[in-house]
Amino acid sequence: MTGTDGKKNRIARSDRLVYTLIFSVFRVLGVLPRKWGVYAGHFIGRIWIAVDGRHRGIALQNLKTAFSKEKSPQEIRLLAGAVFQNLAQIIFEIGWALKLDKSDFSRFFSFRGFDRLSNAYKRKKGVILLTGHLGNWELLAVVGAMAGYPINVLYRPLDIGGLDLFFYRYRTRFGARMISHARSMRRILRILKQGECLAILMDQNVDWYEGAFVEFFGKRACTNLGPALIASATEAAVLPVFLLRDGSAFVAEVGEEIPLIRTGDRRKDLEENTQRYNQILEAYIRRYPEQWFWVHQRWKTRPYHPWPSENSTLGKADAA
Repeated sequence: MTGTDGKKNRIARSDRLVYTLIFSVFRVLGVLPRKWGVYAGHFIGRIWIAVDGRHRGIALQNLKTAFSKEKSPQEIRLLAGAVFQNLAQIIFEIGWALKLDKSDFSRFFSFRGFDRLSNAYKRKKGVILLTGHLGNWELLAVVGAMAGYPINVLYRPLDIGGLDLFFYRYRTRFGARMISHARSMRRILRILKQGECLAILMDQNVDWYEGAFVEFFGKRACTNLGPALIASATEAAVLPVFLLRDGSAFVAEVGEEIPLIRTGDRRKDLEENTQRYNQILEAYIRRYPEQWFWVHQRWKTRPYHPWPSENSTLGKADAA
């Protein structure tokens, strides 16, 4: 299958055809000057939200869950429109970024808080970079590698082989490395032991047996325990990092290091660390709400299962 840890020597002809088509489309989009791409993204975003009823409904429901006590229905509808415009803009920016080389990136990207990453990296214990689908996340691995850090990205291969191959090559072209979720723990531990950086997107819904129910915008969401598990098994620093759109520029921002909670109660520690990670992610989303991936069913998994654990939040009914 394409898109796994290392390039496959044999790629299905159909996947190559899909890859070539996708690459060609993005190259055509990249011909537009970036300023025109911004305008085109806003225009396409308005059309997108009008015709895509399914994702419009998901976005509106998610925004109501998060902001119903803070924003009026009209404000939520306007915010949903901005979300679709941001997503459409990312599509054009992928094409635009294809024509950039290493020397171009310094003109369009600035860094905020990278001294925190530098200090953590110097300890040579490894660095876990917590991130999510905020801003232009597709460029984050590229920018991190451009900044001179060995970036490894934990990801789940896409179902469409040609699309997966495109994003695999797009993300790795300046030195970032992709690690498939499947059977990855041993490699992850080795990478961190070598003092490298591991980026994890932790803002998506997971099944109840993969995560814990911790609060996210005031409602419990089944959240991946992976980052907390990895942090507890290593001495790696944990830092939030996002590539945010700030007007016409991009800012790669690194937040403060997140101390690890260790009380000796393993399950409780995992859930409390995961809750803390969610709180930090939520704080960033509140700063840039139009830049998050609200079209994802973040609260899809509900906190019920046949064999509830007495001490775990997995088996408790959701009060929301």
